[in-house]
Amino acid sequence: MVVNIHAREYPVSAERLGALLDGLGSPGDQLWPGHRWPALRFDGPLRTGAKGGHGPIRYTVEAYEPGRSLRCRFTGPAGFIGWHGFDIEPVGADRSILRHTVRAELRQGMRLQWPLAIRWLHDACVEDALDCAARAFGEALPDRPFTPAVRLLRRLKRRSR
Repeated sequence: MVVNIHAREYPVSAERLGALLDGLGSPGDQLWPGHRWPALRFDGPLRTGAKGGHGPIRYTVEAYEPGRSLRCRFTGPAGFIGWHGFDIEPVGADRSILRHTVRAELRQGMRLQWPLAIRWLHDACVEDALDCAARAFGEALPDRPFTPAVRLLRRLKRRSR
């Protein structure tokens, strides 16, 4: 079982942070790091039942509470059985936490792919998303450098195309 959690606290209300979540996958998306990662797209507006994904990762929106939480059930790649999502937790009137969670069972080739490759790419992408949220609220953060492992995996992915 994979349980992977990334979280960051922001000096803004849960309502302001929730507006970023609600824009996920839209033309004005300020949360997804599409400048460095494959675009995140849904087959229409963000809603329960929407189908979408990014790169080879496919999912269906299983639950969506606007401004509060989003849970997506994986539909691909094969062998990755579970969900991922974002949650917003208020911390007082003017602070809130954005949390991304993956909970999945690994089967078949995914038992090797997750620990050797996907995990490293996933972690870098989610940290980039958390940085995008900080930038949306005025923090001047440069893009963080990729680790050597992430650089290698991205290079290998480009060569395989």
